[in-house]
Amino acid sequence: QVQLVESGGGLVQAGGSLRLSCAASDRTFSSYVMGWFRQAPGKEREFVAAITRSGTRTYYTDSVKGRFTISRDNAKNTVYLQMNSLKPEDTAVYYCAAERSVGSSYLYTKNDEYDYWGQGTQVTVSS
Repeated sequence: QVQLVESGGGLVQAGGSLRLSCAASDRTFSSYVMGWFRQAPGKEREFVAAITRSGTRTYYTDSVKGRFTISRDNAKNTVYLQMNSLKPEDTAVYYCAAERSVGSSYLYTKNDEYDYWGQGTQVTVSS
């Protein structure tokens, strides 16, 4: 069972940047699709971005396209979320998630498609 630990959250002004990291415990990290989700107060957890197991394909929700970049380093068992041009509406707890991939081109974008979750890291964007 893979364990995920997020880091890199914090308080930033609108227009600023943060980079989130998610370290995985499983040595077979490269067999997992990785995703980032977020949950704002009073809202359901929503999909943000996902990356295939090799890192060759990514997918983003519309509201973060052009501002966020997901990437991974399989040698370090880590996935990243670079967040630029942050907006107050990006304020949320950010979670990374992992799911074993059934194929090299597979991505998952729904909460219930992922079996493994981190504890979350708070991102707060002030206006």
